[in-house]
Amino acid sequence: MSTYPPLNTLRIFEAAARLESFSAAAGELFVTHGAVSKQIKQLEDWLGVPLFERSGGRVKLTDPGWRYLVQVQDGLDLIANATSQLLQPDRQRRLSINSTPTFAMHWLLPRLSRFREQFPELELHLATSDRDISRLDSPFDIAIRRGPGDWPGHIAKPFLKEWELPLCSPALLAAAPIASPADLARHTLLYADTRPTAWQRWLTLAGVPELKPASAMHFDRFSLALQAAMDGLGVVLGPMPMAQAQIDAGALLSPLPAPVATVRDYCWVAPRMAAEDATVAAFCRWLESEAARPEAA
Repeated sequence: MSTYPPLNTLRIFEAAARLESFSAAAGELFVTHGAVSKQIKQLEDWLGVPLFERSGGRVKLTDPGWRYLVQVQDGLDLIANATSQLLQPDRQRRLSINSTPTFAMHWLLPRLSRFREQFPELELHLATSDRDISRLDSPFDIAIRRGPGDWPGHIAKPFLKEWELPLCSPALLAAAPIASPADLARHTLLYADTRPTAWQRWLTLAGVPELKPASAMHFDRFSLALQAAMDGLGVVLGPMPMAQAQIDAGALLSPLPAPVATVRDYCWVAPRMAAEDATVAAFCRWLESEAARPEAA
């Protein structure tokens, strides 16, 4: 018997395991649910090991399945990288970054010129998404996400701490001062769908978990909530140091310096094979050095 299982079964297994669904894998790969199920069964028979538990139409990886997934993803990444380097000899001069929109807009882009000064010949590709890295449509060399997270097949490291404080425009604060957390009851609170529990977490920490604001506004992205705060529409719970530029420019004020709600750190995440690339390693080191600068904290 060959020591290599049919390669197509590995591709289908990786998708089904990553998505935790045969139906979702079928949709991603443009095949039928039956085809996915048949290929998975073929792979399990070849290995002699059950990779999934099947119950009530749902599938769940077994422990051997989880261990196999990490190794298969590494192998597929290696094949993808080798193919890309063969087809694009200058691949090492390109760097694909996938970041959350808030981080990219308010922290990464204002600093990226310093990285460009060090690597002027490098072609950068920056995409933004709030999706889990396992569900991204395009490959990446480095992703930036809040973590730690469950990222099998990847290497990750936290590099920037984040905390949250209420922020509002100077005009809004002048019209209705905020001297204590209880004063927020007179204001409109601005919520972002990407941070649904942020306000409740902060209000609980401030000792007013039952506070009812005068009204609320909801936005699908935090950047909109931040802009609404600058326009005087309400009070946003701003992530620091992401919102520091708006404070420095006088567009926003922090009326309550405490309590400070610490949240998850920002991490760089790289596929295990990509992490060995010199350019990827250089960008990760640059992120860490930028986060260590006094103005970043």
